[in-house]
Amino acid sequence: MSTKNFTILLTRKLPENIENKLALKFNVISNKNDKHYSYKDLRKKVASVDILVPCISDTIDSSILKSASKLKLIANYGNGVDNIDLITAKEKNIIVTNTPEVLTEDTADIVMTLILMLCRQVKQAERKLYTGEWHGWGPSITHGERVTGKSLGIIGMGRIGSAVAKKARAFGLKINYHNRKRLNKNIEKKLDAKFWKSLNGMLSSMDIISIHCPYTPDTFHLLSKRRLKILKKTSMIINTSRGEIIDENSLADLLVSKKIQGVGLDVFEHEPQIATKLIESSNAVLLPHISSATRESREAMGNRVIKNIEDFCIGKTPKDTVKTSP
Repeated sequence: MSTKNFTILLTRKLPENIENKLALKFNVISNKNDKHYSYKDLRKKVASVDILVPCISDTIDSSILKSASKLKLIANYGNGVDNIDLITAKEKNIIVTNTPEVLTEDTADIVMTLILMLCRQVKQAERKLYTGEWHGWGPSITHGERVTGKSLGIIGMGRIGSAVAKKARAFGLKINYHNRKRLNKNIEKKLDAKFWKSLNGMLSSMDIISIHCPYTPDTFHLLSKRRLKILKKTSMIINTSRGEIIDENSLADLLVSKKIQGVGLDVFEHEPQIATKLIESSNAVLLPHISSATRESREAMGNRVIKNIEDFCIGKTPKDTVKTSP
């Protein structure tokens, strides 16, 4: 069967060279104006395609999947697949793939950016320039804090968590982590990382917490209102994973009441909406979900999507097939 017989729907505009590669081999329905499809429009468009290439901002639920009579492959443009109903996909024999590994270093870079901006009060210092408050150097102007020597607690020591640990060590941070399974002792030694079996114990002892676990029903509000209260008053929270892992309203309340020192967020619980208290806080560094937003990463993600589609079309199980059991 010619690959031109496969119709692919791209829900968002991908890098130009990626779309061109797909168009050479497949019948591609692109989103030229890059406007996010409404749920109704997406459901209608998916109904007649063989392959869907969604992004994490697209909700691919049971209703959409059940209306997609021809759909056989969902080649997700992204690492996380919490936007897809994997159970229904399995019931309908729809293969789901993702794009792991390619965004690891870029995400870790953003984590370090957020840590540095919070500790050194970069946002507050920059504001003084733009508001005309800065009148030259002075010994008492915008005191930040030294990064070296602080304790970093990593929740989820997978690929990204480990990459963060390596970069953080170079800045003199003390590495701690909580994971479902303890790492091999050789890896712990290499990262100079201390394992905490108790998440609560680690939370109460750290200067900085960085979240790198996947979003699942088990990790929804993992940092709940109760857990957030365990944090030290001088602690900072970094989240580049998924917004739903933190109770965002409770986090905002703690920040405003100065029960924690600062937050650095690249993801939010109700994207693209953000709690007003966070936006108005001078101690919050907020980014619009850009952890993987480099040219290299976006193209690598696209090439991974293409390879998964090509493997599927020749009857080969794609390397990045996601386990779709509940």
